Amino acid sequence: MRIRPIASEAKLSRQLFEQLAGEIRAGRLAPGARLPTEQELTRAARVSRTVVREAVAALRAEGLVITRQGVGAFVSAAPQQAPFRIDTERLHSIQEILFVMELRLCVEVESAGLAAERASRAQLRAIDAALDAMDRATAQGKAAVDEDLELHRAIAEGTNNPQFPRFLQFIGRHLIPRHIVSGMPRSMGGQRPYLEMLQTEHRRIVDAIRAHDPKAAREAMRRHLSRSLERYRKLAAEQKAA
Repeated sequence: MRIRPIASEAKLSRQLFEQLAGEIRAGRLAPGARLPTEQELTRAARVSRTVVREAVAALRAEGLVITRQGVGAFVSAAPQQAPFRIDTERLHSIQEILFVMELRLCVEVESAGLAAERASRAQLRAIDAALDAMDRATAQGKAAVDEDLELHRAIAEGTNNPQFPRFLQFIGRHLIPRHIVSGMPRSMGGQRPYLEMLQTEHRRIVDAIRAHDPKAAREAMRRHLSRSLERYRKLAAEQKAA
């Protein structure tokens, strides 16, 4: 195993974490193996002890290592069974956001279909209320990120499967990428026209759910998220060209 000196462009602890995680996942640090000492890592990576401790804490959070008080850090017995996570630090890259949107597409299409089949009257009212809240935010010239997120959560609640809203809660505000990636409303003619376009797409989804039409609900959600993906792919290409 070889640890390279860390460059300063990105967060140092993140870079060290990625090196160590790569060694573990590649099998160069086997299950049960002891990580180099804090002093050894400090010297090899040319970073402070604070950076090393942050990197090891991140490895522990990922389930890749366990620590023993006064002894050191050791590779977990099953490092490949680390819990699923979306790295929020990476979500400032438009490519990483596109990956999350593709994941959303798979989950939320079915979410809309199940909501059309299962949503109670109270849940339908919550979906309507979320749509109305986004209408009001749009009319007031707001970005409507929280209102957009609440609409998708309300639809997920309508599935009556708790895993769907839990998944969206896990992604959090990263579900709505326009608060991270600048330039999308401007590229669509301004914030107001952009949000009105989104609301047209949202209204088709809600109408299908209220009509208890799972096929139409799935198709409307697929169209909404697919169009969003294409818009962000186009924006990414334009930013790369620039």
